Amino acid sequence: MIHIHSFVFSPFTENTYILSDETQEAVIIDPGCNNTQEENTLHHYIETNALKVVKLLNTHCHIDHVFGNQFIKDTYGVQLYMHRLDIPTLKANKMVAQMYGIVRFVESEPDVFVEEGDTIEFGNSQLEVLFVPGHAPGHVVFLNRAQKFAISGDVLFQMGIGRYDFPGCSYPDLMHSIRHKLFLLEEDLTVYPGHGPTTTIGFEKINNPFLK
Repeated sequence: MIHIHSFVFSPFTENTYILSDETQEAVIIDPGCNNTQEENTLHHYIETNALKVVKLLNTHCHIDHVFGNQFIKDTYGVQLYMHRLDIPTLKANKMVAQMYGIVRFVESEPDVFVEEGDTIEFGNSQLEVLFVPGHAPGHVVFLNRAQKFAISGDVLFQMGIGRYDFPGCSYPDLMHSIRHKLFLLEEDLTVYPGHGPTTTIGFEKINNPFLK
């Protein structure tokens, strides 16, 4: 069974997720840690729980979701999994850091590219990849149908949707991804977003003001 632990990191209040199972193998999704204290917090949790980090996953590559990429790669010797179409997003972050006045930013490189329908394995567990562009051109969701949850990045929030005014964003693509990918999932499936609290597919179908 997969255990999900989250941290809120950086001034962007980004949700970083660690998923682990009974084998103690773990994956880190969207590490937003951007200072030594946050890196130490993440590392302390991993050490305290005797986890073995085996993969690093990005739902998408906006700067707040990749601050800790290189730290994770260097510390745990793992590869970065992401969608190929988000390479320009990843590459733009050096300029984005300068624009925001962020001094502490280390670039990272992808290692493995994922596609719709791929399976990410760790321990006894699996995550299915859904391709959900709109907020970013290479945005993906990591889905576990058995436990009814999805790590959704910035596509769908509690009572909100991802921004679509960044370079590479597309409002029509975002709406299609939500309505024709996420909203086809079971209504009691829990959504773990990139920012803010968890929600469910059913709740958002009824209550999300952007999707009426």
